[in-house]
Amino acid sequence: MDELDLIRTRAETVGFAPAERLAPARERLLAAARGPRRHRPRRRLWVAGASVGLAAAITAVVALTPADQVGVGAGVAHADPVKVLTAAAHHALKEPAEPPRPDQFLYVKTEEPEHHIREVWFSVDGTRDSLIAGVKDGGCRNGKAPMYGTNDPRKEGTLQDCTPRPVYRTDLPTTADAMLAYLEAQAGDQKGNVNSMGKSVYDLAYEQVLPPASYAALFEAAARVPGLTALDHVTDGAGRPGVGITWPVPPGSSPAAKPEVIVFDATTYQFLGTPETAVTVKTYVDEVGQRP
Repeated sequence: MDELDLIRTRAETVGFAPAERLAPARERLLAAARGPRRHRPRRRLWVAGASVGLAAAITAVVALTPADQVGVGAGVAHADPVKVLTAAAHHALKEPAEPPRPDQFLYVKTEEPEHHIREVWFSVDGTRDSLIAGVKDGGCRNGKAPMYGTNDPRKEGTLQDCTPRPVYRTDLPTTADAMLAYLEAQAGDQKGNVNSMGKSVYDLAYEQVLPPASYAALFEAAARVPGLTALDHVTDGAGRPGVGITWPVPPGSSPAAKPEVIVFDATTYQFLGTPETAVTVKTYVDEVGQRP
C-alpha cells in the first residue's frame, strides 16, 4: 500500500472535514516538506513518515469535528438500532391518517441498482385485478379470482377459490406488545428467528400500507428484537444515503445466508427500502396504469 492508498483508506474510514478545518494541518505538513534534508539516505524514510503523518493529521482533524461537519449527516454517526426504530415509529405517527377508498389502487415504484425500475398497482380492498411488474393478478370477488400468467392458455382466466387480500391493512395491531406477538407468530415453526421477523417488517413496510398507529407499533416492536445492529453510511437501491438496521442471521444458517438490512433516512427516519431495493414512490391512484 503506497502513501496515497493509505490516505484514501483513512479518509474513507473517518469521512472528510471542511477545508478550513484542514488548513492548519496542511500548513504544518507543507512546512515540514520545505525543511532541510541534508542526508539523502534518509529520504525514503522521510517520505514514508510523511505519509503516515498526513493520514494521522487528517484523522485527528475529522475525529475532533462534530458529525454534522464531516459530511456524514446528522443522526448517522454512532447510530443505535433502538433509537433509530423509535424515531421511525415517531415519524410514522406524523403520516396522513386518511384511509384510501376501497376502489383505489396502491401504486409503488421501486428502484434497484443500475436504475432497474419496478412498478406495481395493488387493489386496495383486494377485489379488483392488480398489476404486478407487468403481470395481472386476479382480484377476489365472491370467493373466486381469475388466474393470469399461468403459461397454460387453457387455465388463463379460469376461476379459483380465493380470499381477498387487501393491501391496506386495518387488521394489524396498534400496540408494540401485540405487534411483537404478531411478528413472532408470522415466523411459524421458525419462532425466534429474528431474520425471519426482519423480513416480515420489511414486507409490511415495502408494498403494503398500514394506518399510522400500526406502522408505529411495527417499528416499536422491531426495536425490542434482540441482536439488532445499526450500520452507518449505507445507501438504498437508488443510492440514497441512510442508516441501516441489520437483522442477524440465526446460528446454523447456510454460509450463503445474508442478514436482512432495512434502510431509513438518517434525518427523518422514513423507511427507504434495502441496499438492493428503494421505494421511491408510494401513493394511491384511481386505476391500474395510472401514475401520480
